[in-house]
Amino acid sequence: MQPPLNWQHPATSAELRPMMAEITGDTALLAFSTGKDALAAWLSIRPHFKRIIPVHYELIPGLDFIQRSLAYYEEFFDCKIIRRIHPSFVRWLKNCTFQSPEHWPIIEDANLPEYTHETIMDSVALELGLKDVFTAVGVRACDSPYRRMAVKKRGAVRWDRLAWWPVYDWNIADVDTALAESGVKLPIDYRLWGRTFDGIDHRFLAPMAQYLPGDYAKVLEWFPLADLELYRRRLQA
Repeated sequence: MQPPLNWQHPATSAELRPMMAEITGDTALLAFSTGKDALAAWLSIRPHFKRIIPVHYELIPGLDFIQRSLAYYEEFFDCKIIRRIHPSFVRWLKNCTFQSPEHWPIIEDANLPEYTHETIMDSVALELGLKDVFTAVGVRACDSPYRRMAVKKRGAVRWDRLAWWPVYDWNIADVDTALAESGVKLPIDYRLWGRTFDGIDHRFLAPMAQYLPGDYAKVLEWFPLADLELYRRRLQA
């Protein structure tokens, strides 16, 4: 999609949000990780879009703590959250991450498809009969020099990817204020890891094994040698 004629990027996200609603219509997709920034993005666009369709990428299918969090947010926002499998899950399988040798030919024969966040959102839009619908993403420029440079160079709207950043100029204090004023709770992830669940390395697996053993067992169903991450760290201690 091309930007409208005479498009000028607004100076603030507060100006951008109603502008995007006017340009793209009353429906928005939302990339929803359950993290702080994703929650802030959801809260920020609520006044401007009649219909918000959140999509959550499951890093490991069927983890109970994730399903409990999603159920809570569905109740809080009174909105169904669509679940899709995270591209990283497929990539880990294709790379035989934490797989025993006997699994390798099985994974290779499965010929698992590779896809991206954009293709996931495209498929959701197609299933729902939506055209040229944009995805709101909780990206903030101050998170990293790369993101700051990206906003400075290209702005907070990706017309070619049908994506935009509704809280691009917020700092963490803005995020915390929005969450506190709304009354929404953070997921259990923040108590365990200080962030959302985002990998199958020791940082995430050790607390999960200790506090969420049922979900850790589900990780081992998919990645049976993940226990080696904990064993390796014990040897190094």
